[in-house]
Parts: sequence; C-alpha cells; structure tokens
Amino acid sequence: MFSGRKLPITLAFVVLVALAIGPSCNGFFVDPTLTSITISPTSPQVEVGKTQQLSVFGTFDDGSRKQLKSGVNWSTVPPGIVSIDPTTSIMTGVAVGTTQLTADSQGLNATATATAFSNITGLTVCTGTFDTGTCPAATLIVKTAVGGSQDYYAKGTINGSPNDVTTVATWQVTPTPAAGKINCDATASPAVCTIDQNTSIGNYVITVTYPNATPVTASISITP
Repeated sequence: MFSGRKLPITLAFVVLVALAIGPSCNGFFVDPTLTSITISPTSPQVEVGKTQQLSVFGTFDDGSRKQLKSGVNWSTVPPGIVSIDPTTSIMTGVAVGTTQLTADSQGLNATATATAFSNITGLTVCTGTFDTGTCPAATLIVKTAVGGSQDYYAKGTINGSPNDVTTVATWQVTPTPAAGKINCDATASPAVCTIDQNTSIGNYVITVTYPNATPVTASISITP
C-alpha cells in the first residue's frame, strides 16, 4: 500500500517510464511507404456536360493497397477536354476529344487516357480528310504492302451538324495480320493507317467504334 508521500513519486516514475518506452515502441509500427499509384477507371469516358468519378489507389511497401482521398494533384494534356475537381476528383466533360490525365501524389505519378464524347447519330468512316459533305467510300485497294498508308476519318452528327470524331473513336484492324501489322494512328485527324512491309496479302476490316454509337467498318485489301 502506498503512503501519501510515496504515491506522487510512484506516479511520476510511471509517467517517466511511459515517455521513455513510448518512442521505442513506435519503432515497431512504422507507417508503410507509398511505392506506386494508379488511376481508376484506367480509360475513363465522360459525356460532355456530365461527370465521372475518378479514384487514385496507392500501393505500399508492405503490400497493402488503398484509395488516396487527399493529397492528389491532377493535370491534363491537352487541356480543355475535361476538367477535374482537385478536392473530389470528379471529372467533367468539356469538349469532344481525348486527353492524357496525370495524377501526382507524394512524388509519384500515374497516367490515363480520358475521352469526352457527345451522343451522335449516323457514324460513318471515310477516306481522305474531313469534310461536311458526302462521305467518300471507305474502301482501299493497296497495290503494295511495302510501307503503304491511307488516311481515314470518322464522322458523326451532333445536334444536327456533322462533326469530326476521329480522335475520340477507337480503331481496330481484324483479323490480325499473320505477319507484319496494319496500325491505325488516330491521335490526330485524319487517322493514318500504315501497312508494315511484312503484312500478309489479303483482306482486312477496320472497325471504328464510338461511345453509345453503332460500330462501323471500312475494308482494306492488301494486294501484290
């Protein structure tokens, strides 16, 4: 039993021991270090004038993964296609097009390609460069498979007016050539489809898709 004199001394000793042990115990519970971050969804799409919730997830050196709800900075290249609220990470569609999103947190960054689209009617794929008139037939006879190329664009009607949606559309060639490849680069309009010199002779189909629209196709025939 503690006397009235010994009790204060004992309590003071307990406090000192706790203060001494506390920091050393914390050493066993070091906060995990963030090693990488990712953006979700990986290829976000948003209609112009509407919103899409973005999330950033972090992976830590202890193997854990969790959503980062603060301390994330956003940028877009080119700007003006979407806007992102820095507090909520809500993305708003501003203009039809694609843009690269970059999220930064604790010296790490992640990227994703975002698409802003408008609902369209009458999606078509055409040869040449964009015009507001009749869409030229999208059929190409390639007379040589050595370094050949062809320009295409995708056109859709938005609010009654024709619009070039080449860079927003997705371009895919089927079947995959047995040798070489046919690659359609739609980072700018018109899309440029190039034929590798080793591409097999034969007929191929270019399928063009656009959010909320019926896919369309163009044919390409590689001949000797």
